[in-house]
Amino acid sequence: MVINSALFLFLFLPAFFSIYYLVNEKYKNIVLLLFSLLFYTWADKLFVFIFIFSSLFNYWCGKIINSGYKKLGLFLGILTNVSLLGFFKYFNFFLNIFNELLFTFKINYRIYNLIPGLLLPLGISFYTFRAISYLVDVYNKKIEPGKNVIEFATYFTLFPLVIAGPIVRFRDINKQLEKKNISISRISEGIQRLIIGLAKKVIIAGTFSSIANQIFNSTVKDLSTAIAWIGIIAFTFEIYYDFSGYSDMAIGLGKMIGLDFPENFNYPYISKSIREFWRRWHISLSSWLRDYLFLPIAYSLSRRFKNDKYFSIKTDNILYIIAIFITFIFCGLWHGAAIHFIAWGLYFSLFLIMEQIFWGKILKKLWSPLQYTYTLLVVIFGWVIFKSDSLQYALQYFKRMFSFSGGFEALNSYLKFFTITKESIFITIVAILFTTPAFTHLKLSLETISSNSKILLLGIKSVVLILLFFIFIISLAYMASNTYNPFIYFRF
Repeated sequence: MVINSALFLFLFLPAFFSIYYLVNEKYKNIVLLLFSLLFYTWADKLFVFIFIFSSLFNYWCGKIINSGYKKLGLFLGILTNVSLLGFFKYFNFFLNIFNELLFTFKINYRIYNLIPGLLLPLGISFYTFRAISYLVDVYNKKIEPGKNVIEFATYFTLFPLVIAGPIVRFRDINKQLEKKNISISRISEGIQRLIIGLAKKVIIAGTFSSIANQIFNSTVKDLSTAIAWIGIIAFTFEIYYDFSGYSDMAIGLGKMIGLDFPENFNYPYISKSIREFWRRWHISLSSWLRDYLFLPIAYSLSRRFKNDKYFSIKTDNILYIIAIFITFIFCGLWHGAAIHFIAWGLYFSLFLIMEQIFWGKILKKLWSPLQYTYTLLVVIFGWVIFKSDSLQYALQYFKRMFSFSGGFEALNSYLKFFTITKESIFITIVAILFTTPAFTHLKLSLETISSNSKILLLGIKSVVLILLFFIFIISLAYMASNTYNPFIYFRF
């Protein structure tokens, strides 16, 4: 069960809210906890015991830290969390490396077949990061530990967040868990956000997913240059609307529950630099990496550097280079245990370093359209590495993008027919508009115009409700007609 499924929308949610809204405030966390555990068990019954263990163990470590054994509690907590993540997420990666070594040295290849690979527990990357942020914040006395195991377990298991984020920190919602802000207006706002997120996922991301997957599942040499560009542009839209759609749904559900989750996207494709892009893209991950990895590394290294310059390079730049490299290698590995994910992280770290040391000041002085073009091209090329199954495939895909080849005629004729329809053109126009704040500005303008007229305000709200109703119906139609298409970030 996932939050863009009919089972979730028409069975799980009605059952949950019919109980949640009726019970007294002091029982809401218990209801939320039980339904969150039910949701995770339904989604990934094989690993629910690891999920429950992590919840209880991190609560216990927080108590150890707060009791005076700070270093012991933090050490045990981080070691266990990282070990679980490393074992389940990277065991297969290292097993494959071991397999290649056996093959290289002509050792009995059947040894590999005796060692089974591991499945990845859903959402382990997200709840591991939430756990680490909690322990570090308790250690640094930025927050008090959860008052009781129910409160902490509720935070840790929140069903809108558990599988694919955002990475909400305990300090952002601990007070809200004690007393939730529930009102008709917030529930209405949450439903609207939920519908918009659902439409982003099943209509826009779903449309571009079918295009991108069809192209990237093809042999590169069979693609024309034009089709190769269509494939990566389709994926550029898909990954944004897939993940921002999930975030919108999670934020909408949070408002319906009475909790405010932080925003996770802020129109990243209108950034004027790669540095700005990472402030706008997957904000909860970017800020987590900054606060719990980049800054501690930079601070730790700063105490070891005594001079202002080394080899004519300023110490601040040296610290930035080292910290960014480590942070983005980790970022790449967090997304997947594969060489091409590491390469993706290194790719972005290089551009961040170049902007910091070399062309950042020049970039700011350029004509704005050139800044947008530069950033968007760098991001699109990065998505080639991210989407590819291997670094070798990515390199072949880059070559095809700039080789000006006609490709395999029959395949390309099919793909042109497959991609260029009235429906896909309309969705593309909508997708382009929603990557900008155009609709946000329109909404603010309408609110300003209608502020002095109750009739006009009522008319605008009525039109919005009708539009949302039709968007929801169309989303359901897409859900019914399309095959199962899980959120991209479920695998992380």
